[in-house]
Amino acid sequence: MSYQADFLRALYRKMVTIRKFEEKIGELFLGGELPGFVHLYIGEEAIASGICSNLTDEDYITSTHRGHGHCIAKGANIKPMMAEIFGKKTGYCKGKGGSMHIADFSIGMLGANGVVGGGYTLAVGAALAAKMKKTRQVAVCFFGDGASNRGTFHEAINMAAAWKLPVIFLCENNQWASTTPYRTTTAVENIADRAVGYGIPSNIVNGNDVFAVYEAAKVAIERAREGGGPTLIEAKTYRIKGHFVGDPEMYRTKAEVQERFEKDDPLKNFVSDVLAKGWLKKAELDQIETKITEEVDAAVDSARKDPYPDDNELYSDLYVESEVNLRA
Repeated sequence: MSYQADFLRALYRKMVTIRKFEEKIGELFLGGELPGFVHLYIGEEAIASGICSNLTDEDYITSTHRGHGHCIAKGANIKPMMAEIFGKKTGYCKGKGGSMHIADFSIGMLGANGVVGGGYTLAVGAALAAKMKKTRQVAVCFFGDGASNRGTFHEAINMAAAWKLPVIFLCENNQWASTTPYRTTTAVENIADRAVGYGIPSNIVNGNDVFAVYEAAKVAIERAREGGGPTLIEAKTYRIKGHFVGDPEMYRTKAEVQERFEKDDPLKNFVSDVLAKGWLKKAELDQIETKITEEVDAAVDSARKDPYPDDNELYSDLYVESEVNLRA
């Protein structure tokens, strides 16, 4: 299997943007510049990038509280993302949503979600709409291993399977549900094994290999577009950072985390692979990394200068102000 150079550069750009953005967010939070809490996607960049590289702006995704990577992979602009995390009015949600509620409907990003398992029914609803309108759009629902034990997981997959809806259920199994290890809460060996109970196909992939994720998603998404219905994909990875920035991580050792990151870092694996196969040159990769570092720094500078929402905006954007035709 080989890939075009432009595709590889775009793929690397997605992953590096996620990594640089998240590293900067962690730094800013620990420096006391950001309100609320932030949950980082570091080490899982290959999953969102591999999936979203198969999607168009017209396709949908639903995200999680660890959603910055999903936003970036789907094509969100990091300037309004950064402004939103700072709580500024120039942010995607005018500074009112923060880290866990970034959304951009123009690119099909239906929102990050602070509710565990909150994206299942949103994705199924979007897929139902696409099927009714015959648009060939697809919805992808990102969720973690912990969220697979919520009731909405089963309700959503059952409906999607029964009605053959164009939705992909993408489990990012990073082995930790907050502070709880996967093995203590889930009896099945693989979350993907649950697909058999709903009569839908499943796939288990190495979530640290962007090419494996991309190819698995390509098959599932093409099947969904052709009316074949949903697929459950489990991308096995490892959560490198704590549940949130500042998490003391008393439930695991630093040596365990370091060992996993050295072996499974998706960016390092990508670079080694493409250089060994002669698909890209190191100078190209270095140039991409330098450019993205500058873009992230510029987003921070802009967010620092941007204004906060005015007090008189406190109750705006709570309700639809114009008349809505419910039959439309």
